[in-house]
Amino acid sequence: RIMRPDDANIAGNVHGGTILKMIEEAGAIISTRHCNSQAGEPCVAALARVERTDFLSPVCIGEVANVSAEITYTSRHSVEVQVNVMSENILTGAKKVTNKATLWYVPLSLKNVNKVLEVPPIQYARKEQEDEGKKRYEEQKLDRLETKQRNGDVIFPIINPEPHTVGYSQSSLIHLVGPSDCTLLGFVHGGVTMKLMDEVAGIVAARHCKTNIVTASVDAINFHEKIKKGSVITISGRMTFTSNKSMEIEVFVDADPFVDEPRERYRAVSAFFTYVSLSKEGKPLPVPQLLTETEDEKRRFEEGKGRYLQTKAKRHAQMQQAARQ
Repeated sequence: RIMRPDDANIAGNVHGGTILKMIEEAGAIISTRHCNSQAGEPCVAALARVERTDFLSPVCIGEVANVSAEITYTSRHSVEVQVNVMSENILTGAKKVTNKATLWYVPLSLKNVNKVLEVPPIQYARKEQEDEGKKRYEEQKLDRLETKQRNGDVIFPIINPEPHTVGYSQSSLIHLVGPSDCTLLGFVHGGVTMKLMDEVAGIVAARHCKTNIVTASVDAINFHEKIKKGSVITISGRMTFTSNKSMEIEVFVDADPFVDEPRERYRAVSAFFTYVSLSKEGKPLPVPQLLTETEDEKRRFEEGKGRYLQTKAKRHAQMQQAARQ
């Protein structure tokens, strides 16, 4: 679809959350189609996880975004989907790949939202494809478990915080989940949640550096539990790490099931977003150093630094491999 002004920021770059929502919609369509391709109980595919997503190039107002999806692996109860986004300048015909993402879905019964159904298997062109897919499946399963175990943090407001501290830029958004946010089963679309998370992360980044900012990448987004219609969700974001040219922001979503639900607030989604600061001409700008004050902030900074260096090393290895080929 064509990108319009309400899809973009003040500089004309399309919000990362808009792209994430389109990616998730494509993944949900192809997964739901596949899971209903054989006779059996009707179901809807629910998003469980999004692997690291890099924003290779910004999409601008007036360009057309083409989103394509392919199922690359199925386990007994989950589907792996690879999604590519390509932007097209319809005036010049120029095209470029802007995003590549991997998503995992599980099929939930239309009759019972808590029942996970079996996934029809796919045919692999080579045995190696199945083996590689199984390895990715086991890795994401382990990471989801580890992430859920460390999801206990809460963001509290800070009175009169100093500029460039964690408390100065931290932000929260409260949203009442309505019917238009939900699937046929009455729980929130993953793409809706991701768009709200990107919005909060963008506010944190803009508050920290006071410039135009764009999403550079998103680490794995883990959907720990479903969010039902009628819930009030709080999307919270805080700065965890800064390098010379990038900012890492932790974002998590807590749900309060207010309607017909005696349950307490729970952590539903968590992720790390990376942003970069840009000049009016779209050139990278230096990022102000994050000032850490507490031991927890210093610990999170070092953890973020570790993720940053790991990603940097992986990207360097990929570039070297591509050069050899």
